[in-house]
Amino acid sequence: MRSGWSASRTARCALALGLLAIGWIPLQPASLAAQGGADRFVTVNAPSVAITNVVLVDGTGAPAQRGQTVLVRDGRIAAIGGAGEVLVPSNTTIIDGAGRSLMPGMVMLHEHMFYPAGGAAYTQQEFSFPRLYLAAGVTTARTGGSRDPFGDLNLKAAIDGGRVPGPNLDVSGPYLNGPGMPILFMHALDGPAEASEHVSYWADRGATSFKAYMQISRDELRAGVAEAHSRGIKVTGHLCSVTYREAADLGIDDLEHGLFASTDFVPNKEPDTCPSGADRTRSLMELDVHGAEATDLIRHLVDRGVALTSTLTVFEISTPGRPAAPAGALDAMEPGARERYMTRWEAVQSRPDAAYATLFPKAMAFEKAFADAGGLLVAGTDPTGYGGVVAGYANQRQVELLAEAGFTPEEAISISSLNGARYLGIESETGSIAVGKVADLVLVEGDLSRDISAIREPVLTFKAGVGYDSPSLFAAVKGTVGIR
Repeated sequence: MRSGWSASRTARCALALGLLAIGWIPLQPASLAAQGGADRFVTVNAPSVAITNVVLVDGTGAPAQRGQTVLVRDGRIAAIGGAGEVLVPSNTTIIDGAGRSLMPGMVMLHEHMFYPAGGAAYTQQEFSFPRLYLAAGVTTARTGGSRDPFGDLNLKAAIDGGRVPGPNLDVSGPYLNGPGMPILFMHALDGPAEASEHVSYWADRGATSFKAYMQISRDELRAGVAEAHSRGIKVTGHLCSVTYREAADLGIDDLEHGLFASTDFVPNKEPDTCPSGADRTRSLMELDVHGAEATDLIRHLVDRGVALTSTLTVFEISTPGRPAAPAGALDAMEPGARERYMTRWEAVQSRPDAAYATLFPKAMAFEKAFADAGGLLVAGTDPTGYGGVVAGYANQRQVELLAEAGFTPEEAISISSLNGARYLGIESETGSIAVGKVADLVLVEGDLSRDISAIREPVLTFKAGVGYDSPSLFAAVKGTVGIR
């Protein structure tokens, strides 16, 4: 026997050879190139591109402009103007925008690369989700907590290298959380020193954001925020044990889920303790979002410069009377995932007195009040819940829900693009359509300023001036969500 080989290793090799002989050894995973690189979906790639006669929604929140031409040269926006105002070079690829709208690529700040598999289990979606995000017009996405941080970091590298189609990724490290969460991929911190070490370790490996979670203590949050800020990295939170006011005073940068995760209004809340779900729900049901308590909290957050992430999509699925996921999202799910989702959705519809029927419009009103008070409202989708929030399709729905909350279509798009870029500190490069910025753009059928649902009809998503065929990206992942 060769030196260093154990009997058990020899036995394993013999077993492998036997299984190979009868065809039981699975094939090695296909290479990224074999899966179809990003180039497979590119239909526009030229040094000079002009999109003409389009309805321009520029991402600033300003009213749409009609009959506009946007000239892209070498991946950046070179000129914008009405008919006859933009000199289009002779070697330019012309795209007719008649009957279409052009908006900035979305910058979404609560996305994931995993999907619920039932119970407390989740499956990684490194194939389907990047394609779906890009197809829908998301050109930059922050992962709001990671299940597989090395997977997310490697996915980012693959996207950046053109081996996988997808948005630019801002990768959050694993969740910062204390004990008490029955999800196996979450580590429970053991005090502030470990919180600091956690941030240091993952920042050194490429994480560019962090997310605090429901059972974290104030001391752990303080330590995690301090370490992140020392590296120029921001921290967001889906909180419970720590209130919004406490987190703002500890230096947190962003709070997830708008009103829904706030425990500031729970009577006699114990420090560093997550109240029961019943107590949290009751406190929000009784809250007047235009009253003194809510207004004072909003002012405190605005004064501290804390952003608020709207994720209306993940709460809509628990609200009776709301529509099911669109047909495209249902087609994207593998059959088992689709059946689980529809069974649960039908059960939600059978509970007309559910608390979410009250909380959902109240949360919309809170977000509008926060933005009206000068707060930085950003957007995301959180594709978790029980499976009805599917990457890409949910991003389109999130913009529609912001419009339903009282924002103009142009404002809803700005929240979902420029505000996200401002939070990430990349607004000089992306988030709006302006001369000199990177050409991250979405061309959709219809007039977004008159019908926000036109956002469901993307034709092309441009990333740095390269146009990806949205329908082809959507088609490529049918039946895969829930598997890969």
